[in-house]
Amino acid sequence: MTAPAASAAEHQALTRRITTLSVGTAAILIVIKGGAWIASGSLAMLASLADSGLDLVASLITFFAVRYAAEPPDAEHRFGHGKAEAFSSLIQAGLVFASAALIGREAIEGLLHPKPVENSVWGVGVMVVSIVLTLALIRAQAAVMARTRSVAVAGDHAHYAADLASNAVTLLSLAVVALLGWTWVDAAAGLVVAAWLLWGAVGVLRQAADQLMDHELPVQEREQILALLVDDPRIGGVHQLRTRAAGPHIHVQGHMDLAAGQSLSEAHAIMSAAEDRVKAAFPTADVLLHPDPRVLLSGRDAPN
Repeated sequence: MTAPAASAAEHQALTRRITTLSVGTAAILIVIKGGAWIASGSLAMLASLADSGLDLVASLITFFAVRYAAEPPDAEHRFGHGKAEAFSSLIQAGLVFASAALIGREAIEGLLHPKPVENSVWGVGVMVVSIVLTLALIRAQAAVMARTRSVAVAGDHAHYAADLASNAVTLLSLAVVALLGWTWVDAAAGLVVAAWLLWGAVGVLRQAADQLMDHELPVQEREQILALLVDDPRIGGVHQLRTRAAGPHIHVQGHMDLAAGQSLSEAHAIMSAAEDRVKAAFPTADVLLHPDPRVLLSGRDAPN
């Protein structure tokens, strides 16, 4: 069952809470992974530690971005500040690309010049704790994303989903080294983590670019909005429908076909009711409609 869309106030509360949780989780992961890396010298652990360090920076960016994006429109930003979320996602993508490059370089060096991994059993325990914490966070983020459509939280979620895979790969490599003594597996695991981070960064970059380029909403949501707008027999149709997302907000514009002989007050009442139907399903929507006088055939049978 699809979670109901959040109102503007609920969106702000949910994103504030989840970004605070994200920053706290990243800080805890850095502390425990740092201790494990110092004790073991594992390249895979170092890769995971570096990823968590950049995740803390990204989480802090998201922390402030969602708060700025929720600010109401002002004289300089008449459409609000929602695209701050997309800018934060771009920064996140850049950080992940940098992390992947550094980890890849260290992993290649480890393959060419293998180093012993010490205290790998202790490292295994640390990674198990990391996986549990990360899994709990991404589950909470997924629930917030279903309610808020926040691209900034989605970017943070992508980071921690990559972290989860990173932790799992690191755990496997440490276990193999501890049981079989294959030190090359540690460096190979670092390469796998780097490749996974690159893949996640591309997804975050694409999602942020969609918002900054005013990409249309997903087809399913656009069709839902259109159905809500024309859910009145006095409306002949809606054409030139345009939609876009900007952080927590969506913007809808269109031309509505109405009977040519209607008064201005009647047309206004019909369009206001249509806007209310859309806002009931999409509480953060900003709807702007233009009436087009048409000779309607019979309500829904009129051409669009």
